[in-house]
Amino acid sequence: MTDYFEVLERDAAARIAQLRLDEPLTTPALVDDVVEDAGSLWPEDRELPEGSESELTILPHRGFPSGTAGEVKESFAVDYPNVDYPSAVVVDAETADDYGADAYVFSGTQNVIGHGRAFRDAVVETREAIPADSGLYLSGVATPANVATLVYAGVDLLDADRAVVKGTQGKYLTSEGEHFLSDLQELPCACPACQQSIEEFDREDCVEHNVNALRAELGTVRERIRAGRLRDYIEGQARHEQWCTAAFRQFDQQWSYLEQRTPVLRGSELVSATEDTIRRVEIQRFAERVTTRYRNRFDNPLVLVPCSAQKPYSESQSHGQFHDAVQFRGHTVSMTSPIGVVPQELETTYPAQHYDSVVTGRWSEDEKQFVADVLEAYLRRNEYPRVVAHVPEEGYRDICERVEAELGLDFEYTVADHPTDDESLANLASTMQGELKFSKREREHNTVRAIADYQFGPGAGDELFDDISMESRYPKLRVHDADGEQLAAMVPNYGVLAFTLEGARRWVESPAPTKRVEIDAFVPHGDVLAPGIVDADEEIRVGDEIVIEGPKAFGVGRATMSGPEMAESTRGIASSVRHVDEK
Repeated sequence: MTDYFEVLERDAAARIAQLRLDEPLTTPALVDDVVEDAGSLWPEDRELPEGSESELTILPHRGFPSGTAGEVKESFAVDYPNVDYPSAVVVDAETADDYGADAYVFSGTQNVIGHGRAFRDAVVETREAIPADSGLYLSGVATPANVATLVYAGVDLLDADRAVVKGTQGKYLTSEGEHFLSDLQELPCACPACQQSIEEFDREDCVEHNVNALRAELGTVRERIRAGRLRDYIEGQARHEQWCTAAFRQFDQQWSYLEQRTPVLRGSELVSATEDTIRRVEIQRFAERVTTRYRNRFDNPLVLVPCSAQKPYSESQSHGQFHDAVQFRGHTVSMTSPIGVVPQELETTYPAQHYDSVVTGRWSEDEKQFVADVLEAYLRRNEYPRVVAHVPEEGYRDICERVEAELGLDFEYTVADHPTDDESLANLASTMQGELKFSKREREHNTVRAIADYQFGPGAGDELFDDISMESRYPKLRVHDADGEQLAAMVPNYGVLAFTLEGARRWVESPAPTKRVEIDAFVPHGDVLAPGIVDADEEIRVGDEIVIEGPKAFGVGRATMSGPEMAESTRGIASSVRHVDEK
């Protein structure tokens, strides 16, 4: 059981946590001053230390060199005892397990730092073997240039050993790499150690600066985690060390590890500044759901349009002009990098209204191929009587032509020069002449059902909302059943649905996949803490709508942990509770 380590906030695999010593320490952080190592058992037997709640005690241990045979590790395995003070045990990827400790020190770190795939495999295997609510400690490797990547991977605890050694070698560390002190013409830092002339600055000062720089970088990383924007930072910062770039790209290929830990919604903006953004979990998840869950319910032609800088798209000037030309006679779907394609019903759904991208007017080959693949998959799933492409020449037209050729379709192109010039808008309007308009009621009902499909699974929209009425206005729609009972409300900030108790009961009774959390015999109010959870569906992700049920209560809320983390954790808030009934 983890008694002294509690995760407070999550940003994919990175976490803000608290090491609950007498003086609590917010992680990710350096732990040099609070760690007491009881020593290795290889040279001699060691007594179990008395320990203290003022420090993290690494219990007597045996580390194994890389390549040690499994049977050797098993023969010399340490039987770690349960202790009543903050403790850590030493493991590697093969020996990692739940030993009841608060933190796990990874042995053999030097063998994986500098190698993207080896680092990924070691962290993933270790992190998945140890308890979700325990800290992972990598010793002797952190620098200002790599610490963001280490934390992004799932590391919580670090030390300043490497920064100190580098300083004694006359190497001046910054967040973008290292410099020989002898090569510097000035000190590019404002920390206390650097408040002197370069001539007076010696290696002892360099050690102090390196530690200061590492602490400052960790402060930046913690703030990025709190804002839900560590990945945005990583995409630029990791470029300073090639292995760090390789490492986060390797993690992009480890879909299950990152997807389980990445929230399904958040309020922060997603910045698309590099082609690596396409491989982010949030982007891939949106594309996968649009092409496998979403189903078009309109009988009208498809109208493909370019995205806009303003989000949601319908509030932009350009999309207002497209709307005036189409007049509800076509189903509008926006094409965009890095998102792919966005049906009009999902324009507020995370991350469709939460991203910003660098606009140059030119598309890379990776961007074009990604959007083409998504559009092709979308059209294979959804049939339209016609496809009208109101898109500019650069990038968009090439994508459409690729999909036309692949599917054997004929798109109708309406842009003469620019999508918003008079001739192009007139072409769009004339192309839509004769098509029947869909009503406001049809638009609202289809929006709710489309969001339900996206949020809960294929067919969920029809299963949950077959006979409904609406109140309020888009994007704050309230959904009622035939008897006037409210079932759900649309949350405009995220473009998702939040159930009432009646809606949650309908969800449980329907064939739509339900995400359930089983709790103990109590009635929760406000939040459900992890110790009160008996079991949770593995598919639950942070931000998911969930049903909370136990012997004494039935409720609905939003997950703040993933399902596997809920089931494993012994500390922390597992979910919020929106509504609850006592049984």
